[in-house]
Amino acid sequence: MSSPRPAPTRLQLFGWSLALIGMMVPLNVLLALMLTSIGLTFVWIGFPLTLGVVAVLRAFTNVHRQQAGWILGTEIERPYRARVPGHGMYRRVLDIIGDPATWRDIAWLFVESAAGSALAITNFALLVGGIGHITLATWWWALPADADVNLLGFLSVNSTASAIFVGVPVGVLYVVIWYHASPYLMRAQAWLTASLLAPTEAARLANRVQQLTVSRADTVDTQAAELRRIERDLHDGAQARLVALGMSLGMAEETVARDPAAARELLAEARAASSQALAELRDLVRGIHPPVLADRGLDGAIQALVLANPLKTDVEIDIPGRLSAPVESAAYFAVAETLTNVAKHASASKAWIRLTYDDGKLTVLVGDDGRGGADASGGTGLRGIERRLSAFDGTLVVSSPIGGPTVIVMSVPCELIAAEEH
Repeated sequence: MSSPRPAPTRLQLFGWSLALIGMMVPLNVLLALMLTSIGLTFVWIGFPLTLGVVAVLRAFTNVHRQQAGWILGTEIERPYRARVPGHGMYRRVLDIIGDPATWRDIAWLFVESAAGSALAITNFALLVGGIGHITLATWWWALPADADVNLLGFLSVNSTASAIFVGVPVGVLYVVIWYHASPYLMRAQAWLTASLLAPTEAARLANRVQQLTVSRADTVDTQAAELRRIERDLHDGAQARLVALGMSLGMAEETVARDPAAARELLAEARAASSQALAELRDLVRGIHPPVLADRGLDGAIQALVLANPLKTDVEIDIPGRLSAPVESAAYFAVAETLTNVAKHASASKAWIRLTYDDGKLTVLVGDDGRGGADASGGTGLRGIERRLSAFDGTLVVSSPIGGPTVIVMSVPCELIAAEEH
């Protein structure tokens, strides 16, 4: 898990205020383009223009969310509704226009161009003005001979001496004010950003409902696929063996009187078929819920999985207790599927597994030194893992540049349970 960024220093806040001032021009251009593109949706050109401008706007506001969260010491989530797969351009634009977060982004553009920029400019001007006043005597010679500078509305500076005795104290005053006021000014600017760009409770609820709807659909599909796999394995494996067993026993019954030797051969075939059927049933049961997982927990099951893996695999597990059976099963099969993908497709010489539990979350990392190029959207294996984890609000993140290494991070929110509850 990545550690949070340390709180910003005053100089970092000063740098961010300078960056905000520099963003004023693109901010106002973006505001004009956004309003224009929405207005042009009455004709066809407004639709692609809106999609492009919204993509830029959301990237722009996301930078401000991250910085505001850094200043406020919290994480500001993206408030947008999840994109519905299969929607065309026109429907996507209508979804964007119907998303309240889009209009809050536009409202933020107005607020930031006025109040937010004023706070940033004030923070910038206090320090720059203070330094300018303190150093006024060093560049007084560059001013006209009759120059008369008015400070604070009632102090006059008209010579190098007065620049020293008046300008320096005023400059120090500005710097002292900046030193004490800078955190408050920039926190106020960050609060304005958070108040408009953070998701509202209604948006959180709507997004949560949408996530649960998608997760439920994925879970139903996954369970249906699992049932079809079990049915197929029973039909093609154990059922065929049992049918062959019945036929062998029937033939043995018919031939036992007239040809005992042939009957003994048929009975031997029946015994072999029963052994194979039993082995296939055991494999099928292990595929549903491995006994080692129930007996030894996730730690022992992963260790057993690695011992059976042909690829050299390093394992580190730091879980201070047992997890619920469904979570352990999901994590186990996620690791098993990932290792299978590594062995089949990665051309790797080594793999590694890290399991940690911290702050109510199980984190599973599986990596390899193979050729890379893994993509969750391009293969059913990783997509299946993602669906399995989504039933527990879990996530899957893939980092797999061409040439490797590949690192897959899976996270599942869960709680430890007492041993007697398992």
